[in-house]
Amino acid sequence: MSKRLSSFLNAIPVISVSGNADPKISSLAYDSRKVLPGALFFALPGLHADGARFIPQAVASGAKAVVHAGTLPAESGYAEPGVVYVRVEDPRFAMSPLSAAFHDHPSRDMAVVGVTGTEGKSTTVSLIFQLLRLCGEKAGFISTVDYSLGGEVLPNPEHQTTPEAVTIHEKLARMRESGCAYAVIESSSHGLSPRTNRLGDVLFDVGVMTNVTHEHLEFHGTHEQYKSDKANLFRALDLHDHLKGGKQIPSFGVVNDEDPAASYFRAATKKSVYGFSTWASTKQGGLSAESIEADAAGVFFKLNESGDRSYPVRINLPGAFNVRNVMATVIAVSGLLKKPVAELVPLLPLLKPVAGRMTVVDQGQPFEVIVDYAHTPSSFQAVFPSLRKRIGGRIISLFGSGGERDTLKRPEQGRIAADYSDVIILADEDPRGEDPVELLEMIAAGCPEKKRNEELYIIPNRPQAIRKAYSLAQPGDLVLLLGKGHENSIIYKDRTDPYDEIGEARTALAEMGYGGKK
Repeated sequence: MSKRLSSFLNAIPVISVSGNADPKISSLAYDSRKVLPGALFFALPGLHADGARFIPQAVASGAKAVVHAGTLPAESGYAEPGVVYVRVEDPRFAMSPLSAAFHDHPSRDMAVVGVTGTEGKSTTVSLIFQLLRLCGEKAGFISTVDYSLGGEVLPNPEHQTTPEAVTIHEKLARMRESGCAYAVIESSSHGLSPRTNRLGDVLFDVGVMTNVTHEHLEFHGTHEQYKSDKANLFRALDLHDHLKGGKQIPSFGVVNDEDPAASYFRAATKKSVYGFSTWASTKQGGLSAESIEADAAGVFFKLNESGDRSYPVRINLPGAFNVRNVMATVIAVSGLLKKPVAELVPLLPLLKPVAGRMTVVDQGQPFEVIVDYAHTPSSFQAVFPSLRKRIGGRIISLFGSGGERDTLKRPEQGRIAADYSDVIILADEDPRGEDPVELLEMIAAGCPEKKRNEELYIIPNRPQAIRKAYSLAQPGDLVLLLGKGHENSIIYKDRTDPYDEIGEARTALAEMGYGGKK
């Protein structure tokens, strides 16, 4: 598609425009390396480099317009004939309304569900998408792990949970073109923050909160700000009339009533908000679960509606915590489609786990191997207890922590893992610019009672660490590989190494002679 710049530039306040042309814009880009002829380039201010430095490169690649902040130098490449330079206060903030306008506001034509929380976002997004499809609806989704634009599910190559606004609206537009009536978006605190404004022009109809714990304080500064940025999803429910394509879309919130932040999220919107919990009862319109029994392949539980209705449920999703993700999913889909919970229960055994989320790796070895993305103290607290209850042998846990991120969580990770693990192996996750060993020692400080080189090992090289874990495993044990999940690389200061945790786990088992079932 292509549009004249003037046809959508009025979506933002402009300080000045240099150049008399009104070029046809055929694409939007914020990375100068990805600029195509006819592009509008956003010169974003960054932590490590100012995007204005890359304007000449973007223009040389065919950009016909540039959105920038500040005064540009008079050097060659910054004032090319035929290129329009649009000065704004904040190019990053402007990227959202311009992206929405360029793609003709795709979220106006679909019911949009946003899922936020510290843990469980990707899984809940996937489950809502799956359940909508099982109900015969055309849907798309965007998550950390993968995405669908209405057709097949494709892996997400980025580490970014919520993409930049350019990508969000382009994908929503493609969902609309494929006939999707529903879109489900993983909505991170970064994406919901006005500092990035990635989701500022998405018209959300349903907001889901999985939980809010200690994470990303390196960006938000305080826990209160982190919570507030997440609650922007619920505030957004009050910002439009939810009339899409001539149809009134149900609008409501869904919260984890076990989380202390539930009341905060309820207060953030005037819409109805329904809760879920593993308590005996919940508020009107919500769901609760009891009699939860997990095994290696999934969970049995009793699902209770407010009132006297209850249903026996089996989900083939390992991990007792997935009961909460499923309850959030059922409330969201039941409310959107106005379907009784009883009609959704028979579909729940058909839901499939997300890659890298409690993924079982079975090649006939005498011990269990599970890969999971858990990388925070709260996610450790969600994963470990039910496994400790189920596993008769030892738990050998392997994990690290992200570099240049919240450091306070590191000893907490070590402490929680030590409470439930017999052996801990600390390995690289994404050290980034930090010294890998020093980073891992910060985790080890949380479990000083573990004997070095007997119960606690520091092996930065992750493939080597996995092989060490396998060498220690005995029949009946569990090797639990945490922190990388679906991700496709390990980021170091000077390089990014391709990496596939599930693939590495299988390769290491094959080296031991186990190569059957997967």
